[in-house]
Amino acid sequence: MLLTQSSVGRKIIMAVTGVVLVAFVCVHLLGNSSIFLGAGAINAYAEKLHSLGPFVWVFRLAMLAAFAIHIFFGIQLTLENKAATPEKNVQVKRLKTGFGAETMIVSGVAIALFAIYHLLHFTVRVTNPEIYVPLGDAGMVDVFFMMVNGFQSSLAVLIYLVGMVFLFLHVGHGFQSLFQTLGLSNDKSLPVMGMFSKLVGFVLLVGYASIPLLIIFGLIKI
Repeated sequence: MLLTQSSVGRKIIMAVTGVVLVAFVCVHLLGNSSIFLGAGAINAYAEKLHSLGPFVWVFRLAMLAAFAIHIFFGIQLTLENKAATPEKNVQVKRLKTGFGAETMIVSGVAIALFAIYHLLHFTVRVTNPEIYVPLGDAGMVDVFFMMVNGFQSSLAVLIYLVGMVFLFLHVGHGFQSLFQTLGLSNDKSLPVMGMFSKLVGFVLLVGYASIPLLIIFGLIKI
């Protein structure tokens, strides 16, 4: 409770949940990248997850909780910072922090909206129910078929690309802020941390964007 009562404590919570979420999107990308090895590989990955049973949903709920907490304190800290920043210093602050820092709240909200669409698209099975076909008798779906057919729409691909650009912007600055909040950087290492953060964001952008792009251009097909 004490952590939530100070701005430093809320920043620590933001940093910890940020680490959890970045780790998740990295692992999720590794799993999704098995589609490059063909239908057998991505379906085997999905089957392994399916075999974990209720644990998968416990994990998903934990990630959603971390996501909600991250968003809540992110908005709260942003409002506090704006209230504490005189208008005359806004331009100076922008010059010092850069575009990624100034758009953190925008990119964060955009990622939240994208996450909702992603869940409706591939998890809750609302937006495109026709892409789900059974695979075997264990309640599995053909994930390869689902992904390939799910990215036949130019609109769906565009939404994913825009979402990944916002992810790049958010991670590119947020990961750097994480190091600062946890006291793992100083004036000398900060530029290095900044470059590393942008590299992580860029790898996530390229990795995630490559899947829908290769599908819609016919390089991955059934």
